[in-house]
Amino acid sequence: MTDTTAIDQMEDYGTATTADTLRLERLLPGPVERVWRYLTESELRAQWLAAGAIEPCVGGTVEHEFRNNGLTPNDDPPPAKYAGVADLYCLKGRVTEYDPPRVLAYTWSEESGNPSEVRFELTPRGKQVQLILTHTRLSSRDGMLSVSAGWHTHLAILIARLDDADAPAFWRTFTRLEADYDRRLG
Repeated sequence: MTDTTAIDQMEDYGTATTADTLRLERLLPGPVERVWRYLTESELRAQWLAAGAIEPCVGGTVEHEFRNNGLTPNDDPPPAKYAGVADLYCLKGRVTEYDPPRVLAYTWSEESGNPSEVRFELTPRGKQVQLILTHTRLSSRDGMLSVSAGWHTHLAILIARLDDADAPAFWRTFTRLEADYDRRLG
């Protein structure tokens, strides 16, 4: 167990760097190769975000199968607006940058016809890893709120998994954070 915990970083809110871009920074338990595996390997990514293949090359396909209802035990039910996608939500994209173990970027929700893009940058910091997550081309305020609360919650779960600690309840945390981001983002 490291000195990094999900609870310690729960109040590290993301920032809207432009009207359509969210940026979050986290310090994760290392080493960087381990964190890279949690970003790219379906079995490990399913523990904190979503299962699905990521083809390891620029132009490769990305598939995410979110099962947020099963991500953490003893959780609240999803908010009504997410109830229809809480058991299974799939999205697809294309890899736009692949530089192991430093940078992974891909389009998000390409099937929508108006995809956004997510970028993970990893930098070793001693025994820890700095993660900078940037999600760009968000097309609406509702999308920005959902993505902000979603990434914030998913990253807290990732930190807990890397620390072999109890993860915060997904929907309970997400619901609180979505309201917080609504106030913070104006």
